[in-house]
Amino acid sequence: MVKLIVDGMNCGHCVKSVTEALEGVAGVDKVVEVSLEKGEALVEGSADAAALVAAIEERGFDAREA
Repeated sequence: MVKLIVDGMNCGHCVKSVTEALEGVAGVDKVVEVSLEKGEALVEGSADAAALVAAIEERGFDAREA
């Protein structure tokens, strides 16, 4: 499982945008959680953390591996 810190989310639409971005990355089996309150995302699968971060950043948010 990959845990990412996501900065810049402030509403439910942000959570949906990050979730959709992560679901579009090759190797993602499941987006376990994108938490507005915690400012993090948990992803299962074989996707590279850098690819996950890039997908989130393309949506306008800052992200890094936890």
